[in-house]
Amino acid sequence: MSAGSRIYLDFPRPKRELIEQFRGIPVANLDDCMNRTAAVAAEIRPYGKKELLGIAFTVQIPEGDNLMVHKALDLAQPGDVLVVAAGGFLNRSIVGELMSHYCQIRGLAGIIIDGSIRDAEALAAMDYPVYARGVSPNGPYKNGPGEINTPICFAGQMVFPGDLVIGDGDGLLFVRPADAEQILRDVRLLMQKEAETIEMQNRSKTYPRPWVDAKLQEIGCEIVDFIDWRKK
Repeated sequence: MSAGSRIYLDFPRPKRELIEQFRGIPVANLDDCMNRTAAVAAEIRPYGKKELLGIAFTVQIPEGDNLMVHKALDLAQPGDVLVVAAGGFLNRSIVGELMSHYCQIRGLAGIIIDGSIRDAEALAAMDYPVYARGVSPNGPYKNGPGEINTPICFAGQMVFPGDLVIGDGDGLLFVRPADAEQILRDVRLLMQKEAETIEMQNRSKTYPRPWVDAKLQEIGCEIVDFIDWRKK
């Protein structure tokens, strides 16, 4: 194997039953249950369908070059998400309408790119999950090198082949299969508590948060009953 230019054809995938348990769970709630540090950089935004759920199929590429992405199109399996680490480079697009359409008809769950896409209007009309950092009409080079199905850093987060990829209008995060069951338990409890809080707000028109005043007292915040700034 040549470091920086290698392809691993396959990897262990989590069971579909496990993946489906994450469907419809807000990314924000999942992030809360992952110490609020799991989401990718906020600049990664949806350019098509917002809801995304699948298995990470990782691709590492040089800035502005999509040779390995083209190879990945034929290797990825239905339910996989192409996770493309493109170095955050914005001046050349990595994927456009043709490649996205091919992913869609092959049953891939979506595409996420730490870089640019093009054909943004066409992608929006496809009702298919495509996330990216930006848009550029400039096309890519196709020279390589790159890697397929190795651990990568995507927009500030480590991701391994086989990790769960979950996205919505708020953003994206990855879940390790080994952590999935615990995160599911935690997020279900959180969502139950949130539902109870909303019901209490509707019933009582209040929102008790005693920790707010406790923290203000802890930091020594001065609270003044009344002031007329015009007389100062």
